Amino acid sequence: MAVDYLVIVVYLAGMLAMGWWGMRRARSKSEFLVAGRRLGPAMYSGTMAAIVLGGASTIGGVGLGYQYGLSGAWMVFTIGLGLLALSVFFSARIARLKVYTVSEMLDLRYGGRAGVISGLVMWAYTLMLAVTSTIAYATIFDVLFDMNRTLAIVLGGSIVVAYSTLGGMWSITLTDMVQFVVKTIGVLLLLLPIAVVKAGGFAEMKAQLPTEYFDPLGIGGETIFTYVLIYTFGMLIGQDIWQRVFTARGDRTARWGGTVAGTYCLAYAVAGAVIGTAAKVLYPKLASPDDAFATIVKDELPIGVRGLVLAAALAAVMSTSSGALIACATVANNDIWSRLRGIVRPEGEQHDEVKGNRAFILLMGLAVIATAIALNDVVQALTVAYNLLVGGLLVPILGGLLWKRGTAQGALASVAVGGLAVIGLMAAYGILANEPVYYGLLASLAAYVAVSLATRPTDAAVLAAWRERLAGRAPAHDNASETVSEQVPAAQ
Repeated sequence: MAVDYLVIVVYLAGMLAMGWWGMRRARSKSEFLVAGRRLGPAMYSGTMAAIVLGGASTIGGVGLGYQYGLSGAWMVFTIGLGLLALSVFFSARIARLKVYTVSEMLDLRYGGRAGVISGLVMWAYTLMLAVTSTIAYATIFDVLFDMNRTLAIVLGGSIVVAYSTLGGMWSITLTDMVQFVVKTIGVLLLLLPIAVVKAGGFAEMKAQLPTEYFDPLGIGGETIFTYVLIYTFGMLIGQDIWQRVFTARGDRTARWGGTVAGTYCLAYAVAGAVIGTAAKVLYPKLASPDDAFATIVKDELPIGVRGLVLAAALAAVMSTSSGALIACATVANNDIWSRLRGIVRPEGEQHDEVKGNRAFILLMGLAVIATAIALNDVVQALTVAYNLLVGGLLVPILGGLLWKRGTAQGALASVAVGGLAVIGLMAAYGILANEPVYYGLLASLAAYVAVSLATRPTDAAVLAAWRERLAGRAPAHDNASETVSEQVPAAQ
């Protein structure tokens, strides 16, 4: 394992080095939080694919393939569909808004009264998303070094917190681009063909396994529908995803770069399911489906290759973890803390804003590590996160983009009713039940429509300013230094 260890250590050292390099570029709030809004198509596509394909998509995707066969691809497949829908239908408008958070978008659309409440829901979602990714370090480091769970979480989490705190979105962008390449080589180009060959090829896999393993709908229609509600719609409204859209240098980059990333996700989904199906042939009686990825890597891959594929799994976890962490810190600072204190920062305080956001990343990172140590169930934590996001925020966000009659009162009612309904239904039916997101979403929609129609329409001046901003004609309120940064060639 010495060669494998060396590969992992070099990889982790590289992540920290890129954090240090990113610190030299993050000189303003815009550069620190959204990479100066100037990523070109190549970097945008790679980093967007990296953030949405995390540990759940890699380790969990292979586990679903082990349990259900090819239909286990549906979870990751619906993530790809959500990213495609976001990129084709909404990303250009989102990029033109020139904001930093989803709550700022809601304030622009509804007149400045939705920020704190929506910020609290989004903060809870991004926090739990970061926690689930951090918990996954324990699985990977256990395979690598037979390490204690708590120590594994602290080690993995500390590296992510370190490079994210140092350089913000620039560091995360650079590390995500490396992680995208490592995942592509490790999972798609190495593990996928090796797993199929070791299992005897597709003909042998079909001979060894029940026919339902090769049924595209074998996982069940209700499960697929739930995945669409949670993951496809979740991709449309998550702060972690929107914050990446804000990094695009223009409309075309956001639309076409995101489309490429979404298509890549679809291929990744199929690859994970095939690897899991092959693992079922090789190891038919594993204690847990989630052990399939680590087992096939540990037992079937040659020295060196094994280290690279484990680095790919680590890359998947780190990319999602770092993206969720900076999103969590951005929401906590900009949408909650600053608003509660009534802070309006002058235009010239770029350096202080970088310091403040850096401090919040460090603070939220410590909270994520502590929470991850206290929790055990990744699936439950992830389900809570997405139920809150979709049940509380999907309707007011999409309603604001698509229905001009929606009002601030309707948006607030939708967030409150949907969020409370989801929490109450999870308590009644159980966290993993489908009913919370179904009924919570319906309650949120009903509250939004009813209250919006019962209250006065949004002020015409607010809607006019909103339309100007959507069209990209209104000035953004980024730091003055962004004007300077726009003179630098866009990152490709």
